[in-house]
Amino acid sequence: MNDTQVNSRQIKILQYLWTKPTTTRKDIESVFPQGSVSRITLIRDLNNLIEKGMIQQSGGGKYIKYSLVPDKEILVPININEYFQSPIDTRYVRYPSFNNGVIIKLNNLFSSDELRIFEQGRKQLQSRFETVDPSIIKRELERFTIEFSWKSSRIEGNTYSLLETEELIKNKKEAQGHSKEEAIMILNHKSSFDTILANKSTFRQISEYDIRSIHKELVKELDITPNIREYGVGITGTIYKPLDTKWQIEESLHAVVDHVKSVTDVAEKSLILLAMISYLQPFVDGNKRTARMVSNAILLANGYYPLSYRSVDEVEFKKALILFYEQNNLFHLKRIFLDQLQFAIQQYFV
Repeated sequence: MNDTQVNSRQIKILQYLWTKPTTTRKDIESVFPQGSVSRITLIRDLNNLIEKGMIQQSGGGKYIKYSLVPDKEILVPININEYFQSPIDTRYVRYPSFNNGVIIKLNNLFSSDELRIFEQGRKQLQSRFETVDPSIIKRELERFTIEFSWKSSRIEGNTYSLLETEELIKNKKEAQGHSKEEAIMILNHKSSFDTILANKSTFRQISEYDIRSIHKELVKELDITPNIREYGVGITGTIYKPLDTKWQIEESLHAVVDHVKSVTDVAEKSLILLAMISYLQPFVDGNKRTARMVSNAILLANGYYPLSYRSVDEVEFKKALILFYEQNNLFHLKRIFLDQLQFAIQQYFV
């Protein structure tokens, strides 16, 4: 599926170069137990990574050194389980505060094979909308809305079950043993998604106004200020600190939106919005749910499958985001994004 798929040895090489920016083949050999990888195999792996455009070499002969291709470190395969074995206060955090420089690195995030999956999905979805009975389409949209509203809320700590969410959305019946705020959070997801469905064409390009409007819809009646933050916030599970002044946040949000407009591929636009709204944390609360909704808005508006995140493990999703916050590494968030695309193609409107 991925033009840049790499084997386990090559992952070790990439991870080493991620921490040792420029190094020799002899240094790279030290990554592996003595005698476990032959010289020829290592050279083959290095040459393969060069061919894939992931690393580069400089110098000649015995003075050859290897390094990651600039901007490729954002997609270096990181062992996420090993990463989170280190306690929060002792693990190395490359970017403890917001890094504006990451915005321009968010280009060419998908391989040609990966983009083909998006296009195949788009054609399949278009065919379904043109040929399937409208009543079935309506029912499938309702199912998607229920499942997305449930899982997106679940990621935020909501304790409603999927069946309770269905009962709430279909029959406006709140489940016992849950707070009023949990029901409101779910219904706000439905309301926001319905708004996007009713006005799809307006979301083909996302504006700052769109982001603020979607956030406002998602947090209504939840005692959450719908304006840009004017002070700092902390994030559970990480020492990363987002920007803490309103003008800096607005400036960075503007830069993100401008960059997204310059990107050609809709899939890439969607992933960038998912990552960067979460990373910037422009609002006091509701940032991640806004990121997922905005990301879906641009997919749906351009004819692509939206993502319900139904099969996502909530903890793994949060870990992928924290890895991006702390290291500006998008590998695992992209993996989840692609997995959810394939899930959507297989599960909805079939």
